[in-house]
Amino acid sequence: MSVPQRALVLFAHGARDPRWAEPFQKLQERVQAARPDAVVATAFLELMSPSLPELAADLANKGCMDVTIVPVFFGQGGHIRRDLPLLVDRLRADHPQVRFHVTGAVGEDAAVLDALARYCADALGRA
Repeated sequence: MSVPQRALVLFAHGARDPRWAEPFQKLQERVQAARPDAVVATAFLELMSPSLPELAADLANKGCMDVTIVPVFFGQGGHIRRDLPLLVDRLRADHPQVRFHVTGAVGEDAAVLDALARYCADALGRA
């Protein structure tokens, strides 16, 4: 079976505790189920692997030609404004045959904020 030429990378911060990655693994599984036509994978900024450069190299080696990076961050902090653009510049230089796209941070999307607001508001009924 061939590898899809498109990939969706969930880009998260990373932490020392491996349990921190569990929600991202669940998110990856849900996204993969929704998009069987693409490779869905998670990469981390620090402390966990794979790193974004490691994952991008693996995807490029497998033939993925179009990679969309979704920062699974709550907002556009320094990691998204400074670190991610530098990483993506490096990816583009290292893999000129691959098109890299970057979305905004998930926490700045209105639908995501609406879902979080519902969850928070519903907490009053669960307490």
